[in-house]
Amino acid sequence: MSRIALVDDDRNILTSVSMTLEAEGFEVETYNDGQQALDAFNRKLPDMAVFDIKMPRMDGMDLLQRVRQKTSMPVIFLTSKDDEIDEVLGLRMGADDYVKKPFSQRLLVERIRAILRRQEVLSGEEMTEAEQSQVMVRGALEMDPARHAVKWRDKDVSLTVTEFLLLQALAQRPGFVKSRDQLMDVAYDDQVYVDDRTIDSHIKRLRKKMRSVDPDFSAIETLYGIGYRYNEE
Repeated sequence: MSRIALVDDDRNILTSVSMTLEAEGFEVETYNDGQQALDAFNRKLPDMAVFDIKMPRMDGMDLLQRVRQKTSMPVIFLTSKDDEIDEVLGLRMGADDYVKKPFSQRLLVERIRAILRRQEVLSGEEMTEAEQSQVMVRGALEMDPARHAVKWRDKDVSLTVTEFLLLQALAQRPGFVKSRDQLMDVAYDDQVYVDDRTIDSHIKRLRKKMRSVDPDFSAIETLYGIGYRYNEE
């Protein structure tokens, strides 16, 4: 049973969403603000979390920033209808996905399930022993799917589930272009709609993380109007 943390200052959302998730078989923990959630996370992390952006004491952005200092736990943002800037900023900071308010609870459940399925694959729970032993090396890049581990020039890089899958998809065939649609298929379940800007934001965040260990990182190339490709270094 996966443990999901809901963090929102709207008690109606906490009550209705937690009831829906519990009916789907999840264990749910609810928090009214970011500070309360952070205190609980410091004691024990859930399997994934859903954060509202606008909250008292500590908002969702600040909470995500604190969480990302210690873990790549999957996070979905709840954003207001007109908060496009917050959505893009949140993805750049390391959120795995976002859902606009007002939202379909069924859609939120599907997005949670999609992210948890991806995480299960990366943790090796659905891999054979042979697959678990395979480490992909592409130039200076080393990726171990079974351990969700990434190294660049022998330095560890911490990636979210979505960032890992995108990098893996690009690096599998160096020099070959992946369109945004192909990358969306890799990173998201068929029932989850995302647009091009979501993929672009993930790629920007991915590059930033790689450049944090190597300022000269340039292995992910943008082909404007087409997509992205990985070039071995």
